[in-house]
Amino acid sequence: MNKAIGMVEMKTVSSGMRAADRMVKTAEVDILEASTVCPGKYLVLISGELSAVRAAVDAATVADPEPVIDTFVLGAPHESIFTALYGTADIGSPEALGVLETFSSSAAIVAADVAAKTAMVQLIELRLARGMCGKSYLLLTGGIAAVQAAIEKAQAGAGDHGMFLDSAVIPHPDEKTWKSIL
Repeated sequence: MNKAIGMVEMKTVSSGMRAADRMVKTAEVDILEASTVCPGKYLVLISGELSAVRAAVDAATVADPEPVIDTFVLGAPHESIFTALYGTADIGSPEALGVLETFSSSAAIVAADVAAKTAMVQLIELRLARGMCGKSYLLLTGGIAAVQAAIEKAQAGAGDHGMFLDSAVIPHPDEKTWKSIL
């Protein structure tokens, strides 16, 4: 996908649905996902040309700023974000494991993009708030040094908005650990 993506993460379902409607009425964007997540938050993930995505996200947040938790716009998202989001990443031979946890879904996606563009790592999964009381996390694999560099850079990116929660780099996860993840 060579289009931009953006997200608005709202505190309530009603404000999220209003935001989704406002976004598609403002600019020529497609809704990739609009859904309720724990604990009753609402995520709207859109795609389109960069200027349209920016206009749509801005329209939703300016019109109704109080319920906004977090937002982002990525002009050229790393292609592995989509397989990680939809749980379709094909992991050949996993190596070191990187885990990064955030307070918002938007921060997790941005952190995943940063990580994937920082080092030779493979995104495994992006878990967005479902069953996690609103928190999100990303999993990635690669060589130990690459995973460490990717997690450090992603942590800094998520921390810019105060949304970083925790991270870990596990050098050589046991086979049982990998089986529980993959």
